Amino acid sequence: MDLETGYQYHVYNRGINRASIFFSNKNYVYFRQKLIDYLKPHISIISNCLMPNHFHLHLAAGDNFNLLQFQKAMKIILSSYSRAVNLKYGRVGSLFQQHTKAKCLSDDKHQKDLPFICFNYLHQNPLKAGLVGKLEDWEFSSFNEYFNNNPLLCDVSLGRDLLNLPTITDDFYKMSLEQFDNDLIKKCSKIHVQPDW
Repeated sequence: MDLETGYQYHVYNRGINRASIFFSNKNYVYFRQKLIDYLKPHISIISNCLMPNHFHLHLAAGDNFNLLQFQKAMKIILSSYSRAVNLKYGRVGSLFQQHTKAKCLSDDKHQKDLPFICFNYLHQNPLKAGLVGKLEDWEFSSFNEYFNNNPLLCDVSLGRDLLNLPTITDDFYKMSLEQFDNDLIKKCSKIHVQPDW
């Protein structure tokens, strides 16, 4: 996974054989805390969404970005989370697919809106999967960090600047429901991560 300074990326992975990676609310909270502890110091997290069998991260590599530190942080997060889940649930073997994917959102000269599309796609994922009836009901995405202006994992200020997001709550909510053509959504990922329920 080669990321470069000055670019935005969609980073994602899913459970091996598309199996679940989160089994309880505590698992989501534990994984999110690992992102805060290990990833947040090395790269700006613009948005995220943790789903039952996969996760999405929308990242921006700023001037202080160091690829080796980022790769080490991702390895620690995934391996330590996998060990904890295996121990907790008496399972063995890999939890995640072998390679975490990264799609650059900033290098498509013909589609300047990919970072914005990715941002909305991540937040709409639980709604489209039928996990919730409203965007704000899924507590394991960054939607509420922006909607309630309550940053936890994300650099909300940078996200608002990079994506030119509205600051008025009603305008942000309306924008968050904007629909995009499936071909544009697929451009945000090398492999479209479709939830399997």
